[in-house]
Amino acid sequence: MIVHPKFVVDENQNRHAVLLPYEEWEKIIEEIEELDAIRAYDEAKSRPSEPMAFDDAVKEIRKGDFLEL
Repeated sequence: MIVHPKFVVDENQNRHAVLLPYEEWEKIIEEIEELDAIRAYDEAKSRPSEPMAFDDAVKEIRKGDFLEL
């Protein structure tokens, strides 16, 4: 991904903020969300768990009896 940042600097050229075109910002957010999903999946896969019937899993989810990552 190519980004075109513009920096907000003070009189001593110290960077204080970054400006990006909105479309580039949206792409960055999409990438971050995808990475978060991948990390959550990887973490969930690394935890030992017992197999469960699909119907039972749906019931637990609907009741709210599931673990948050």
